[in-house]
Amino acid sequence: MARTVTGVDIGKRTAKFLRGFWKDNTFHATAFAVSHHAEGSVAAAWKASELSFKPTDARIGLTGRDVNIRYTRVPRVPDWQLRKLMRFEVEEIGGQSGSEVASDFNVLPNLPEVEGEDVVLLAMARESLLEEHLQGLAAVGGKVDAFTPLAIALYNAWLRFGAIEDQTVLIANIGHENLDVILVRGPDLLFARNLSGGSSLFDAAIAERFGVSARKAEELKKEFATLEPGGTFKDGNQEKASRAAQAAAGQLLSLLQSTVMFCKSQVNLTGLRVDKVLLCGGGAALKGLPRYLQNAMNVPVELFDPFTVVDTTSLSPEEGELLDQHALESVAVLGLATLASDPDGYSIEILPRKVARARDFAQGTVFLIAAAVLVVGFLGYEAWRTHSSLQKVRQQASAADAQLKRADAIDRKTRDLSEESAKLAERARDLAELAGSGEQVARVLHTLATELPRDFWITQLTSETRFDDALGVPRGSECPIVHVEGRAQEGTESTSVLFENLVRGLNEKLGAPAISQKLSNTGDKFTLDLTTLALRETAAPKEERP
Repeated sequence: MARTVTGVDIGKRTAKFLRGFWKDNTFHATAFAVSHHAEGSVAAAWKASELSFKPTDARIGLTGRDVNIRYTRVPRVPDWQLRKLMRFEVEEIGGQSGSEVASDFNVLPNLPEVEGEDVVLLAMARESLLEEHLQGLAAVGGKVDAFTPLAIALYNAWLRFGAIEDQTVLIANIGHENLDVILVRGPDLLFARNLSGGSSLFDAAIAERFGVSARKAEELKKEFATLEPGGTFKDGNQEKASRAAQAAAGQLLSLLQSTVMFCKSQVNLTGLRVDKVLLCGGGAALKGLPRYLQNAMNVPVELFDPFTVVDTTSLSPEEGELLDQHALESVAVLGLATLASDPDGYSIEILPRKVARARDFAQGTVFLIAAAVLVVGFLGYEAWRTHSSLQKVRQQASAADAQLKRADAIDRKTRDLSEESAKLAERARDLAELAGSGEQVARVLHTLATELPRDFWITQLTSETRFDDALGVPRGSECPIVHVEGRAQEGTESTSVLFENLVRGLNEKLGAPAISQKLSNTGDKFTLDLTTLALRETAAPKEERP
Protein backbone atom coordinates (compact mmCIF):
# COMPACT_ATOMS: atom_id res chain seq x y z
CA MET A 1 0.00 0.00 0.00
CA ALA A 2 1.25 3.49 -0.83
CA ARG A 3 2.64 5.50 2.07
CA THR A 4 0.50 8.49 3.10
CA VAL A 5 2.57 11.47 4.23
CA THR A 6 2.21 15.17 5.01
CA GLY A 7 4.24 17.95 3.42
CA VAL A 8 4.67 20.99 5.66
CA ASP A 9 5.88 24.43 4.53
CA ILE A 10 6.06 26.96 7.36
CA GLY A 11 6.45 30.41 5.79
CA LYS A 12 6.79 33.88 7.30
CA ARG A 13 3.11 34.66 6.68
CA THR A 14 1.39 31.33 5.91
CA ALA A 15 1.78 27.66 6.74
CA LYS A 16 0.75 25.06 4.13
CA PHE A 17 -0.07 21.41 4.87
CA LEU A 18 -0.65 18.87 2.07
CA ARG A 19 -1.38 15.22 2.86
CA GLY A 20 -1.47 12.39 0.34
CA PHE A 21 0.45 9.58 -1.33
CA TRP A 22 2.38 8.80 -4.53
CA LYS A 23 0.91 6.00 -6.64
CA ASP A 24 0.69 5.15 -10.34
CA ASN A 25 3.07 7.97 -11.28
CA THR A 26 0.98 10.73 -9.72
CA PHE A 27 0.36 12.27 -6.34
CA HIS A 28 -3.06 11.74 -4.77
CA ALA A 29 -3.94 14.60 -2.41
CA THR A 30 -6.18 13.58 0.50
CA ALA A 31 -6.12 16.71 2.69
CA PHE A 32 -4.99 20.34 2.43
CA ALA A 33 -4.88 23.21 4.91
CA VAL A 34 -3.52 26.76 5.06
CA SER A 35 -3.13 28.89 8.16
CA HIS A 36 -2.09 32.54 8.43
CA HIS A 37 -0.03 34.14 11.18
CA ALA A 38 1.25 37.63 11.83
CA GLU A 39 4.38 37.27 14.00
CA GLY A 40 6.60 35.70 11.35
CA SER A 41 8.17 33.07 13.63
CA VAL A 42 8.16 29.27 13.54
CA ALA A 43 6.53 29.00 16.96
CA ALA A 44 3.77 31.47 15.99
CA ALA A 45 3.12 29.58 12.74
CA TRP A 46 2.63 26.27 14.51
CA LYS A 47 0.49 27.88 17.22
CA ALA A 48 -1.82 29.43 14.60
CA SER A 49 -2.22 26.16 12.67
CA GLU A 50 -5.77 24.82 12.64
CA LEU A 51 -5.86 21.33 11.14
CA SER A 52 -8.69 18.87 10.66
CA PHE A 53 -6.14 16.05 10.31
CA LYS A 54 -2.97 14.96 12.10
CA PRO A 55 0.21 15.70 10.12
CA THR A 56 1.80 12.30 10.66
CA ASP A 57 4.94 11.29 8.73
CA ALA A 58 5.53 15.01 8.16
CA ARG A 59 8.25 16.12 5.72
CA ILE A 60 9.00 19.70 6.83
CA GLY A 61 10.58 22.22 4.47
CA LEU A 62 13.54 24.39 5.52
CA THR A 63 14.74 27.71 4.14
CA GLY A 64 16.19 31.00 5.32
CA ARG A 65 19.28 32.03 7.26
CA ASP A 66 19.36 28.94 9.49
CA VAL A 67 19.81 26.64 6.48
CA ASN A 68 23.06 26.33 4.52
CA ILE A 69 23.50 24.51 1.18
CA ARG A 70 27.09 23.89 0.09
CA TYR A 71 28.80 22.12 -2.81
CA THR A 72 31.95 20.04 -2.59
CA ARG A 73 33.84 18.33 -5.41
CA VAL A 74 35.36 15.05 -4.25
CA PRO A 75 37.02 12.07 -5.94
CA ARG A 76 34.69 9.17 -6.64
CA VAL A 77 35.05 7.12 -3.45
CA PRO A 78 33.01 4.38 -1.74
CA ASP A 79 29.88 5.47 0.16
CA TRP A 80 31.38 4.86 3.62
CA GLN A 81 34.36 7.06 2.79
CA LEU A 82 32.11 9.79 1.37
CA ARG A 83 30.05 9.77 4.58
CA LYS A 84 33.24 10.23 6.59
CA LEU A 85 34.36 13.17 4.41
CA MET A 86 31.00 14.88 4.82
CA ARG A 87 31.03 14.30 8.59
CA PHE A 88 34.39 16.08 8.83
CA GLU A 89 32.97 18.95 6.75
CA VAL A 90 29.94 19.33 9.02
CA GLU A 91 32.00 19.17 12.21
CA GLU A 92 34.31 21.89 10.90
CA ILE A 93 31.41 24.21 9.97
CA GLY A 94 29.60 23.52 13.25
CA GLY A 95 32.75 24.40 15.16
CA GLN A 96 33.16 27.66 13.26
CA SER A 97 29.54 28.73 13.83
CA GLY A 98 29.55 27.80 17.51
CA SER A 99 26.22 25.96 17.29
CA GLU A 100 25.07 22.41 16.71
CA VAL A 101 23.96 21.58 13.18
CA ALA A 102 22.19 18.61 11.62
CA SER A 103 22.94 17.64 8.05
CA ASP A 104 22.47 15.31 5.11
CA PHE A 105 24.00 15.08 1.66
CA ASN A 106 23.43 13.63 -1.78
CA VAL A 107 25.48 13.42 -4.95
CA LEU A 108 24.38 15.49 -7.93
CA PRO A 109 23.74 13.62 -11.19
CA ASN A 110 26.93 13.05 -13.21
CA LEU A 111 27.98 16.22 -15.01
CA PRO A 112 29.89 15.87 -18.32
CA GLU A 113 31.86 19.02 -17.44
CA VAL A 114 33.25 17.43 -14.25
CA GLU A 115 35.41 14.41 -15.13
CA GLY A 116 36.58 11.89 -12.54
CA GLU A 117 34.85 13.65 -9.63
CA ASP A 118 31.48 13.85 -7.92
CA VAL A 119 29.75 17.06 -6.92
CA VAL A 120 28.20 16.60 -3.47
CA LEU A 121 25.31 18.75 -2.26
CA LEU A 122 25.58 19.15 1.52
CA ALA A 123 22.64 20.69 3.42
CA MET A 124 22.89 21.82 7.04
CA ALA A 125 20.41 23.33 9.49
CA ARG A 126 20.66 24.59 13.04
CA GLU A 127 19.46 22.08 15.65
CA SER A 128 17.60 24.92 17.40
CA LEU A 129 15.44 25.49 14.30
CA LEU A 130 14.61 21.79 14.03
CA GLU A 131 13.70 21.67 17.72
CA GLU A 132 11.21 24.53 17.26
CA HIS A 133 9.53 22.60 14.46
CA LEU A 134 9.46 19.39 16.51
CA GLN A 135 7.75 21.15 19.42
CA GLY A 136 5.17 22.76 17.15
CA LEU A 137 4.53 19.48 15.30
CA ALA A 138 4.03 17.58 18.57
CA ALA A 139 1.52 20.21 19.73
CA VAL A 140 -0.78 19.43 16.77
CA GLY A 141 -0.41 15.66 17.14
CA GLY A 142 2.05 15.14 14.31
CA LYS A 143 5.16 13.02 13.87
CA VAL A 144 8.22 13.97 11.86
CA ASP A 145 9.50 12.01 8.89
CA ALA A 146 12.46 14.29 8.05
CA PHE A 147 13.44 17.86 7.22
CA THR A 148 14.31 18.85 3.63
CA PRO A 149 15.43 22.18 2.09
CA LEU A 150 12.61 23.77 0.11
CA ALA A 151 14.93 24.05 -2.89
CA ILE A 152 15.20 20.22 -3.00
CA ALA A 153 11.41 19.94 -2.66
CA LEU A 154 11.10 22.36 -5.58
CA TYR A 155 13.35 20.08 -7.68
CA ASN A 156 11.18 17.04 -6.92
CA ALA A 157 8.03 18.97 -7.86
CA TRP A 158 9.68 19.80 -11.20
CA LEU A 159 10.99 16.26 -11.69
CA ARG A 160 7.57 14.67 -11.17
CA PHE A 161 5.22 17.30 -12.62
CA GLY A 162 7.24 19.55 -14.96
CA ALA A 163 7.42 19.42 -18.76
CA ILE A 164 11.01 18.16 -18.96
CA GLU A 165 12.93 18.88 -22.15
CA ASP A 166 16.59 19.13 -23.11
CA GLN A 167 16.83 22.66 -21.71
CA THR A 168 18.44 24.48 -18.82
CA VAL A 169 15.62 25.81 -16.65
CA LEU A 170 15.78 28.15 -13.65
CA ILE A 171 12.91 27.62 -11.19
CA ALA A 172 12.34 30.15 -8.41
CA ASN A 173 10.01 29.86 -5.43
CA ILE A 174 9.39 33.46 -4.25
CA GLY A 175 8.34 33.48 -0.60
CA HIS A 176 7.79 36.51 1.60
CA GLU A 177 11.29 36.71 3.12
CA ASN A 178 13.18 34.02 1.21
CA LEU A 179 13.88 32.92 -2.34
CA ASP A 180 14.51 29.25 -3.18
CA VAL A 181 16.12 28.69 -6.59
CA ILE A 182 17.17 25.62 -8.56
CA LEU A 183 18.85 25.15 -11.93
CA VAL A 184 18.05 21.97 -13.85
CA ARG A 185 19.26 20.63 -17.18
CA GLY A 186 16.75 18.18 -18.57
CA PRO A 187 15.87 15.99 -15.56
CA ASP A 188 19.21 16.62 -13.79
CA LEU A 189 19.70 18.98 -10.88
CA LEU A 190 22.64 21.36 -11.40
CA PHE A 191 22.29 23.74 -8.48
CA ALA A 192 20.04 24.50 -5.51
CA ARG A 193 20.17 27.59 -3.34
CA ASN A 194 18.18 29.53 -0.76
CA LEU A 195 18.53 33.33 -0.56
CA SER A 196 17.25 36.13 1.63
CA GLY A 197 14.85 38.28 -0.38
CA GLY A 198 11.32 37.64 -1.59
CA SER A 199 8.05 39.50 -1.99
CA SER A 200 8.95 41.61 1.06
CA LEU A 201 11.30 43.54 -1.27
CA PHE A 202 8.21 44.91 -3.02
CA ASP A 203 6.44 45.64 0.28
CA ALA A 204 9.45 47.57 1.60
CA ALA A 205 9.79 49.65 -1.58
CA ILE A 206 6.10 50.55 -1.61
CA ALA A 207 6.09 51.27 2.13
CA GLU A 208 8.96 53.72 1.67
CA ARG A 209 7.33 55.40 -1.35
CA PHE A 210 3.94 55.86 0.38
CA GLY A 211 5.21 56.27 3.95
CA VAL A 212 3.01 53.44 5.30
CA SER A 213 3.50 50.22 7.26
CA ALA A 214 4.64 46.99 5.62
CA ARG A 215 1.16 45.49 6.07
CA LYS A 216 -0.49 48.45 4.35
CA ALA A 217 2.17 48.34 1.63
CA GLU A 218 1.30 44.70 0.96
CA GLU A 219 -2.35 45.71 0.44
CA LEU A 220 -1.31 48.52 -1.93
CA LYS A 221 0.90 46.09 -3.85
CA LYS A 222 -1.96 43.66 -4.41
CA GLU A 223 -4.42 46.43 -5.35
CA PHE A 224 -2.31 48.74 -7.49
CA ALA A 225 1.20 47.49 -8.38
CA THR A 226 1.89 46.14 -11.86
CA LEU A 227 5.06 45.42 -13.80
CA GLU A 228 3.37 45.01 -17.17
CA PRO A 229 5.61 46.82 -19.69
CA GLY A 230 4.14 49.65 -21.73
CA GLY A 231 0.94 49.80 -19.69
CA THR A 232 -0.94 52.95 -18.70
CA PHE A 233 -1.79 53.74 -15.09
CA LYS A 234 -5.37 54.37 -14.07
CA ASP A 235 -4.43 56.82 -11.28
CA GLY A 236 -1.53 58.27 -9.30
CA ASN A 237 -1.58 55.52 -6.65
CA GLN A 238 -1.11 52.83 -9.26
CA GLU A 239 1.75 54.74 -10.86
CA LYS A 240 3.52 55.28 -7.52
CA ALA A 241 3.10 51.65 -6.46
CA SER A 242 4.24 50.34 -9.84
CA ARG A 243 7.31 52.60 -9.96
CA ALA A 244 8.33 51.40 -6.50
CA ALA A 245 7.73 47.77 -7.50
CA GLN A 246 10.04 48.17 -10.51
CA ALA A 247 12.98 48.99 -8.23
CA ALA A 248 12.30 45.88 -6.13
CA ALA A 249 11.91 43.80 -9.28
CA GLY A 250 15.43 44.87 -10.25
CA GLN A 251 16.72 43.49 -6.92
CA LEU A 252 14.91 40.21 -7.55
CA LEU A 253 16.40 40.06 -11.05
CA SER A 254 19.89 40.53 -9.58
CA LEU A 255 19.31 37.62 -7.16
CA LEU A 256 18.33 35.32 -10.02
CA GLN A 257 21.29 36.40 -12.14
CA SER A 258 23.68 35.97 -9.22
CA THR A 259 22.41 32.40 -8.77
CA VAL A 260 23.42 31.58 -12.36
CA MET A 261 26.85 33.13 -11.81
CA PHE A 262 27.28 31.32 -8.48
CA CYS A 263 26.40 28.01 -10.14
CA LYS A 264 29.04 28.62 -12.80
CA SER A 265 31.73 29.17 -10.18
CA GLN A 266 30.65 26.60 -7.57
CA VAL A 267 29.95 23.68 -9.91
CA ASN A 268 32.41 24.78 -12.64
CA LEU A 269 29.80 25.12 -15.40
CA THR A 270 31.36 28.09 -17.19
CA GLY A 271 29.29 27.64 -20.37
CA LEU A 272 25.95 27.52 -18.54
CA ARG A 273 23.11 29.43 -20.22
CA VAL A 274 19.50 29.54 -19.03
CA ASP A 275 16.85 28.68 -21.62
CA LYS A 276 13.72 29.20 -19.55
CA VAL A 277 12.53 30.53 -16.17
CA LEU A 278 9.61 29.23 -14.11
CA LEU A 279 8.16 31.11 -11.12
CA CYS A 280 6.08 29.93 -8.17
CA GLY A 281 5.48 31.02 -4.60
CA GLY A 282 3.20 33.78 -3.35
CA GLY A 283 5.51 36.51 -4.66
CA ALA A 284 5.17 35.23 -8.24
CA ALA A 285 1.54 36.44 -8.31
CA LEU A 286 2.57 40.09 -8.72
CA LYS A 287 0.99 41.41 -11.92
CA GLY A 288 3.43 41.57 -14.83
CA LEU A 289 6.40 39.98 -13.01
CA PRO A 290 6.90 37.20 -15.61
CA ARG A 291 6.81 39.76 -18.46
CA TYR A 292 9.28 42.02 -16.63
CA LEU A 293 11.79 39.22 -16.03
CA GLN A 294 11.33 37.90 -19.56
CA ASN A 295 12.23 41.28 -21.05
CA ALA A 296 15.20 41.66 -18.71
CA MET A 297 16.61 38.13 -19.08
CA ASN A 298 15.65 37.63 -22.74
CA VAL A 299 14.31 34.10 -22.09
CA PRO A 300 10.74 32.80 -21.70
CA VAL A 301 9.38 33.28 -18.14
CA GLU A 302 6.22 31.45 -17.03
CA LEU A 303 4.34 30.49 -13.86
CA PHE A 304 4.85 26.90 -12.66
CA ASP A 305 1.55 25.14 -11.84
CA PRO A 306 2.05 21.40 -11.24
CA PHE A 307 -1.41 20.85 -9.75
CA THR A 308 -2.93 20.34 -13.19
CA VAL A 309 -1.58 16.76 -13.05
CA VAL A 310 -2.23 16.09 -9.34
CA ASP A 311 -5.20 13.93 -8.34
CA THR A 312 -7.31 16.11 -6.02
CA THR A 313 -10.55 14.12 -6.21
CA SER A 314 -10.22 12.99 -2.57
CA LEU A 315 -10.19 16.56 -1.25
CA SER A 316 -13.38 18.05 0.15
CA PRO A 317 -14.96 20.86 -1.92
CA GLU A 318 -13.70 23.40 0.64
CA GLU A 319 -10.16 22.00 0.53
CA GLY A 320 -10.20 21.90 -3.26
CA GLU A 321 -11.22 25.55 -3.46
CA LEU A 322 -8.56 26.48 -0.89
CA LEU A 323 -5.89 24.67 -2.90
CA ASP A 324 -6.96 26.49 -6.08
CA GLN A 325 -6.54 29.81 -4.26
CA HIS A 326 -3.05 28.91 -2.96
CA ALA A 327 -1.79 26.70 -5.80
CA LEU A 328 1.06 29.03 -6.76
CA GLU A 329 2.49 29.17 -3.23
CA SER A 330 1.93 25.43 -2.58
CA VAL A 331 4.36 24.06 -5.19
CA ALA A 332 7.11 23.51 -2.61
CA VAL A 333 4.79 21.71 -0.17
CA LEU A 334 3.69 19.44 -3.03
CA GLY A 335 7.35 18.63 -3.65
CA LEU A 336 7.81 17.81 0.05
CA ALA A 337 4.82 15.48 0.14
CA THR A 338 5.81 13.79 -3.13
CA LEU A 339 9.41 13.35 -2.00
CA ALA A 340 8.39 11.76 1.30
CA SER A 341 6.00 9.34 -0.42
CA ASP A 342 8.05 8.51 -3.55
CA PRO A 343 11.01 6.20 -2.77
CA ASP A 344 12.70 7.13 -6.08
CA GLY A 345 12.83 10.88 -5.41
CA TYR A 346 16.09 12.83 -5.08
CA SER A 347 16.19 13.18 -1.32
CA ILE A 348 17.90 15.19 1.40
CA GLU A 349 16.69 14.01 4.82
CA ILE A 350 17.96 16.11 7.73
CA LEU A 351 17.19 14.77 11.20
CA PRO A 352 17.96 16.18 14.67
CA ARG A 353 20.57 14.05 16.40
CA LYS A 354 18.24 12.73 19.09
CA VAL A 355 15.64 11.71 16.49
CA ALA A 356 18.31 10.09 14.30
CA ARG A 357 19.70 8.08 17.24
CA ALA A 358 16.25 6.89 18.33
CA ARG A 359 15.36 5.91 14.76
CA ASP A 360 18.62 4.01 14.24
CA PHE A 361 18.05 2.06 17.47
CA ALA A 362 14.43 1.22 16.63
CA GLN A 363 15.24 0.17 13.08
CA GLY A 364 18.12 -2.01 14.27
CA THR A 365 15.97 -3.86 16.82
CA VAL A 366 13.11 -4.36 14.37
CA PHE A 367 15.55 -5.65 11.77
CA LEU A 368 16.87 -8.36 14.08
CA ILE A 369 13.35 -9.56 14.93
CA ALA A 370 12.29 -9.47 11.30
CA ALA A 371 15.41 -11.40 10.26
CA ALA A 372 14.62 -14.21 12.70
CA VAL A 373 11.01 -14.43 11.47
CA LEU A 374 12.17 -14.48 7.87
CA VAL A 375 14.61 -17.30 8.45
CA VAL A 376 11.89 -19.50 9.93
CA GLY A 377 9.34 -18.58 7.29
CA PHE A 378 11.77 -19.01 4.43
CA LEU A 379 12.19 -22.74 5.01
CA GLY A 380 8.49 -23.40 4.43
CA TYR A 381 8.18 -20.85 1.69
CA GLU A 382 11.08 -22.29 -0.34
CA ALA A 383 9.36 -25.66 -0.76
CA TRP A 384 6.17 -24.02 -2.01
CA ARG A 385 8.01 -21.55 -4.24
CA THR A 386 9.96 -24.26 -6.07
CA HIS A 387 6.74 -26.02 -7.02
CA SER A 388 5.06 -22.92 -8.45
CA SER A 389 8.08 -21.04 -9.87
CA LEU A 390 7.62 -22.23 -13.46
CA GLN A 391 4.03 -20.99 -13.64
CA LYS A 392 4.98 -17.64 -12.15
CA VAL A 393 7.85 -17.15 -14.57
CA ARG A 394 5.52 -17.72 -17.50
CA GLN A 395 3.01 -15.22 -16.10
CA GLN A 396 5.75 -12.67 -15.51
CA ALA A 397 7.08 -13.10 -19.04
CA SER A 398 3.62 -12.48 -20.48
CA ALA A 399 3.14 -9.39 -18.29
CA ALA A 400 6.60 -8.08 -19.20
CA ASP A 401 5.85 -8.45 -22.91
CA ALA A 402 2.65 -6.43 -22.50
CA GLN A 403 4.50 -3.76 -20.52
CA LEU A 404 7.17 -3.55 -23.22
CA LYS A 405 4.56 -2.93 -25.90
CA ARG A 406 2.92 -0.21 -23.81
CA ALA A 407 6.30 1.36 -23.10
CA ASP A 408 7.20 1.40 -26.81
CA ALA A 409 3.93 3.15 -27.64
CA ILE A 410 4.48 5.73 -24.89
CA ASP A 411 8.07 6.27 -26.04
CA ARG A 412 7.01 6.99 -29.63
CA LYS A 413 4.35 9.42 -28.48
CA THR A 414 6.79 11.15 -26.11
CA ARG A 415 9.40 11.61 -28.85
CA ASP A 416 6.80 13.13 -31.18
CA LEU A 417 5.67 15.55 -28.48
CA SER A 418 9.27 16.47 -27.66
CA GLU A 419 10.06 17.32 -31.30
CA GLU A 420 6.91 19.44 -31.57
CA SER A 421 7.74 21.26 -28.31
CA ALA A 422 11.26 22.05 -29.53
CA LYS A 423 9.88 23.62 -32.72
CA LEU A 424 7.37 25.69 -30.77
CA ALA A 425 10.06 26.82 -28.31
CA GLU A 426 12.31 27.99 -31.16
CA ARG A 427 9.45 29.92 -32.74
CA ALA A 428 8.59 31.51 -29.40
CA ARG A 429 12.19 32.68 -28.94
CA ASP A 430 12.17 34.31 -32.38
CA LEU A 431 8.90 36.11 -31.65
CA ALA A 432 10.13 37.26 -28.23
CA GLU A 433 13.31 38.69 -29.78
CA LEU A 434 11.31 40.51 -32.47
CA ALA A 435 8.95 41.99 -29.87
CA GLY A 436 11.84 43.09 -27.65
CA SER A 437 13.61 44.81 -30.58
CA GLY A 438 10.51 46.76 -31.59
CA GLU A 439 9.73 47.87 -28.08
CA GLN A 440 13.34 48.98 -27.52
CA VAL A 441 13.40 51.09 -30.72
CA ALA A 442 10.10 52.71 -29.74
CA ARG A 443 11.38 53.58 -26.26
CA VAL A 444 14.64 55.00 -27.65
CA LEU A 445 12.75 57.18 -30.19
CA HIS A 446 10.37 58.39 -27.50
CA THR A 447 13.24 59.25 -25.16
CA LEU A 448 15.24 61.01 -27.86
CA ALA A 449 12.20 63.10 -28.68
CA THR A 450 12.24 64.52 -25.15
CA GLU A 451 15.98 64.48 -24.33
CA LEU A 452 17.66 65.54 -27.61
CA PRO A 453 19.10 69.08 -27.29
CA ARG A 454 17.57 71.78 -29.53
CA ASP A 455 20.63 72.15 -31.80
CA PHE A 456 21.15 68.36 -32.19
CA TRP A 457 19.51 66.11 -34.78
CA ILE A 458 19.59 62.41 -35.68
CA THR A 459 21.02 61.38 -39.05
CA GLN A 460 20.63 57.62 -38.72
CA LEU A 461 18.97 55.12 -36.32
CA THR A 462 19.15 51.36 -36.82
CA SER A 463 18.48 48.22 -34.75
CA GLU A 464 20.42 45.01 -35.28
CA THR A 465 20.71 41.77 -33.31
CA ARG A 466 24.43 41.29 -32.66
CA PHE A 467 27.08 41.01 -29.96
CA ASP A 468 29.10 43.91 -28.59
CA ASP A 469 31.73 43.38 -25.87
CA ALA A 470 31.65 47.08 -24.98
CA LEU A 471 27.97 46.76 -24.09
CA GLY A 472 28.43 43.53 -22.15
CA VAL A 473 26.74 41.46 -24.86
CA PRO A 474 29.05 38.48 -25.49
CA ARG A 475 29.09 36.27 -28.56
CA GLY A 476 26.50 33.56 -28.18
CA SER A 477 24.15 35.82 -26.17
CA GLU A 478 23.33 38.29 -28.96
CA CYS A 479 20.46 40.72 -28.42
CA PRO A 480 18.94 43.72 -30.31
CA ILE A 481 21.26 46.79 -30.19
CA VAL A 482 20.19 50.28 -31.33
CA HIS A 483 22.80 52.33 -33.24
CA VAL A 484 22.27 56.11 -33.33
CA GLU A 485 24.26 58.65 -35.38
CA GLY A 486 23.71 62.41 -35.14
CA ARG A 487 25.10 65.88 -35.57
CA ALA A 488 25.14 69.20 -33.76
CA GLN A 489 24.55 72.52 -35.49
CA GLU A 490 27.79 74.26 -36.35
CA GLY A 491 28.70 76.81 -33.73
CA THR A 492 26.68 75.19 -30.98
CA GLU A 493 28.25 76.00 -27.62
CA SER A 494 29.07 73.38 -24.94
CA THR A 495 28.31 70.43 -27.21
CA SER A 496 30.15 68.05 -24.86
CA VAL A 497 28.00 69.15 -21.91
CA LEU A 498 24.82 68.84 -23.99
CA PHE A 499 25.93 65.41 -25.14
CA GLU A 500 26.60 64.28 -21.55
CA ASN A 501 23.12 65.52 -20.58
CA LEU A 502 21.66 63.53 -23.47
CA VAL A 503 23.39 60.33 -22.32
CA ARG A 504 22.32 60.95 -18.72
CA GLY A 505 18.73 61.44 -19.82
CA LEU A 506 18.80 58.19 -21.79
CA ASN A 507 20.09 56.38 -18.70
CA GLU A 508 17.35 57.79 -16.49
CA LYS A 509 14.45 57.32 -18.89
CA LEU A 510 15.47 53.87 -20.17
CA GLY A 511 16.40 52.41 -16.78
CA ALA A 512 20.26 52.45 -16.90
CA PRO A 513 20.79 50.65 -20.23
CA ALA A 514 24.18 49.53 -21.52
CA ILE A 515 25.49 52.52 -23.59
CA SER A 516 28.61 52.94 -25.74
CA GLN A 517 29.10 56.62 -26.72
CA LYS A 518 31.44 58.70 -28.88
CA LEU A 519 31.66 62.45 -29.61
CA SER A 520 33.92 63.71 -32.43
CA ASN A 521 36.90 65.97 -31.66
CA THR A 522 35.10 68.92 -33.28
CA GLY A 523 31.95 68.18 -31.29
CA ASP A 524 29.66 68.26 -34.31
CA LYS A 525 29.15 64.47 -34.72
CA PHE A 526 28.22 61.77 -32.23
CA THR A 527 27.33 58.07 -32.17
CA LEU A 528 25.49 55.97 -29.57
CA ASP A 529 25.16 52.19 -29.28
CA LEU A 530 22.76 51.06 -26.57
CA THR A 531 20.60 48.19 -25.43
CA THR A 532 18.16 47.65 -22.59
CA LEU A 533 17.97 43.91 -23.23
CA ALA A 534 21.45 42.75 -22.23
CA LEU A 535 21.70 40.25 -19.35
CA ARG A 536 24.05 42.12 -16.99
CA GLU A 537 25.88 39.88 -14.58
CA THR A 538 26.23 40.80 -10.94
CA ALA A 539 28.63 39.50 -8.37
CA ALA A 540 27.36 36.61 -6.30
CA PRO A 541 26.72 37.52 -2.66
CA LYS A 542 28.69 35.69 -0.04
CA GLU A 543 27.01 32.52 1.09
CA GLU A 544 25.45 32.82 4.53
CA ARG A 545 26.42 30.22 7.07
CA PRO A 546 24.20 28.93 9.81
